[in-house]
Amino acid sequence: MEELMKLPYEYDALEPYIDAQTMEIHHSKHHQGYVNKFNAAMENSELKEKSVEEILKDLNQIPEEIKKAVVNNGGGVYNHNFFWGILKKETPFKEDSEIGKAIIEKFGSFDKFKEEFSNAAATQFGSGWAWLVLNKENQLEIIQTKNQDSVISLEMKPLLNIDVWEHAYYLKYQNKRPDYIEAFWNVVNWEKVNELFSEAKS
Repeated sequence: MEELMKLPYEYDALEPYIDAQTMEIHHSKHHQGYVNKFNAAMENSELKEKSVEEILKDLNQIPEEIKKAVVNNGGGVYNHNFFWGILKKETPFKEDSEIGKAIIEKFGSFDKFKEEFSNAAATQFGSGWAWLVLNKENQLEIIQTKNQDSVISLEMKPLLNIDVWEHAYYLKYQNKRPDYIEAFWNVVNWEKVNELFSEAKS
């Protein structure tokens, strides 16, 4: 059974870019809701001793009658756990880091990467996520997932993500998703992304 992840910082730690009220509601209501519904779906399943990550990595093992609830709510648990972990102020992008060099080699420049990632986030229709992943060919790739679908179900290794469900930004940014995306770049924990990249390559 899953438990709500404890945030590694206070709700106001990402101000002014992501406001404390949004963080509190997002974590204690939305994320908690996914945890509760995932646990309810898994209650009578033989898979309930497995972690949400183990379950999402192989969707074929999930019984058909609970698959939709497990994918939606398990994805909600995993995607948010990952998202909280890559957020932190004042950990800037470094061109000479492992991930920095890889991004520049793949996309040409950090600005070009930022533009492509922001565009993926802005153009994700409806609710969902944008991700930077290491794909099955061990290449960096920017992808979108709808609703709470997760990249680990696609055999990809996540390095960075942004939640573009309206609940992630509506209190502060209303319908101005691009403003929220622009603010997001101020709270990316590039040290953590670099660490994830090093692990994913090995």
